[in-house]
Amino acid sequence: MPDLQNRVALITGGSRGIGRATARRLAAAGARVVIADVDDDAGTATVDQLTSDGAEALFTHTDVSDRASTDALAEAALKAFGKIDILINNAGITRDATLKKMSADDFGQVLDVNLKGVFNTTKSVLPAMLEAGYGRILNAASVVGLYGNFGQTNYVASKAGVIGMTKTWARELGRKGITVNAVAPGFIATDMVESVPDKVIDQLKQRTPLGRLGQPEDIANAYCFLASEEASFITGTVLSVDGGLVL
Repeated sequence: MPDLQNRVALITGGSRGIGRATARRLAAAGARVVIADVDDDAGTATVDQLTSDGAEALFTHTDVSDRASTDALAEAALKAFGKIDILINNAGITRDATLKKMSADDFGQVLDVNLKGVFNTTKSVLPAMLEAGYGRILNAASVVGLYGNFGQTNYVASKAGVIGMTKTWARELGRKGITVNAVAPGFIATDMVESVPDKVIDQLKQRTPLGRLGQPEDIANAYCFLASEEASFITGTVLSVDGGLVL
């Protein structure tokens, strides 16, 4: 198991799904965890669960699309734990529609959270990492950001943008002791897919060589590895965790 003892991890969108699984995984590896989310009830419940398991954890209400909110998040994390070693930019939303039917608002909302939110949070956290000369920045991409997907112009654009930012930041920050990587999940069994018809789920399973949807823990394990010292020579990569979907 990767050792994250004495590390402080900040996870946006950390109250449910992949974010919650990641918080639990990193806490199990020894990290102190800061959960950032707009869902106060779910965020508080996640922190309660972590603390009951013996971890140190904090919840902060955060709207990643608002730079003032992400600045407040960074300040709260530093006040509580004194540093920020790991940032996982996991927060994301969908507003799916074909190009013909997609509104400007739906396009803008997804870009504000999924792309601008990654920029905002990283900008807010970066000074602490630069001062420490150490950091692990991990961004949530998606398999659709690599290959596109019908009816997701906004989501695909946001995730493709995240991939581009990941590679750029890896070039800029490597000599500062900061690695930057992205994880590109395939189809994962989260709240986002609960409303998908069973017929479509079966089709997705058939397209995946491993024959199943991924679990949030599959993505959490990838984040945990990339956040650890075992991944210290990995930067600028996009790790596909998709059951072989892209083959």
